[in-house]
Amino acid sequence: MQEQAFGIRPGTTTKAAPPLGQYYEVEGRRLLVHRSGSGSPSVVFLPGAGTAGLDYWNVQARAAELTTSVVYDRAGTGWSDRVELPRTSTEVTDELHGLLRTAGVPAPYLLVGHSLGGLYARHYATRFPDGVSGLVLLDPAHEDYDAYMPRQLLDQWESWDPDQAMPDELPDELIQLYRAQLAQELADWPNEVREALTEGHVSPEWLRVGLHEAKNIDELYDEVRHAGPTPDVPLIVLTATDIDAFKKAVSAGTSESLLREEIEGKCRLYTALAKSVPRGENRLIDDAGHVTLHWRRPDAVIQAIQDLLGR
Repeated sequence: MQEQAFGIRPGTTTKAAPPLGQYYEVEGRRLLVHRSGSGSPSVVFLPGAGTAGLDYWNVQARAAELTTSVVYDRAGTGWSDRVELPRTSTEVTDELHGLLRTAGVPAPYLLVGHSLGGLYARHYATRFPDGVSGLVLLDPAHEDYDAYMPRQLLDQWESWDPDQAMPDELPDELIQLYRAQLAQELADWPNEVREALTEGHVSPEWLRVGLHEAKNIDELYDEVRHAGPTPDVPLIVLTATDIDAFKKAVSAGTSESLLREEIEGKCRLYTALAKSVPRGENRLIDDAGHVTLHWRRPDAVIQAIQDLLGR
């Protein structure tokens, strides 16, 4: 069991108490939910791998001015109970389906999925189409991503071993780099939220959880690929086209020209994704990166949400 390998037991939560939210029990596990606002459709944010629901607090709070707005931590992540990772997308989407019912969040749902959360959002919409009113996807993981990437970059990824990516102790310079970047990105957030997220993100526990949650990405891609087409709901993709400090930190040794080729490839992919549904659109965001998209351009996220709520 991977959690036991790095000191996390299924059924436990991370030690620090969450700064916001309350717990709901789904299938015997406590899941953290932070909810505000009222109205329908409800906006539900699905975090990326290695992130927590409260990483989207800035856009969740603004969406709450429009309608019911929800962030949550999947089991095994953030402040929710620990489980064995990785899991299947069916497990993740079943869990979300049960959580929304248990928490009494009114359907239908406008799902806002970031990175891995974008893949889960599409799978949820495919499995439960009657409960989904629209999709906003922020740089989403996609089963055809590799087909749009340069061969040199794929070779680098194939040689990367997630089991060797995390040392027992993080180098102090890496911790300080993350702290400085988070301090900059979350400067105007409430102190208790910023500090809790910062401590989580520089902890080996959260970093390892992020690596392990996406460890079965090829299996997740196959699962979504065979689930059927995305249903006919309005869809807006936001594509980050900047190479920010976070991207540079996790891509050390990769040339900027190769990173630019990756961005060009994902722009083509996301344009094709938008065209695959009758009411799809891809919007390029040129002043934010993959990690910082919702931090640096909350206006673009909220505009997409408003546009789909208006439909």
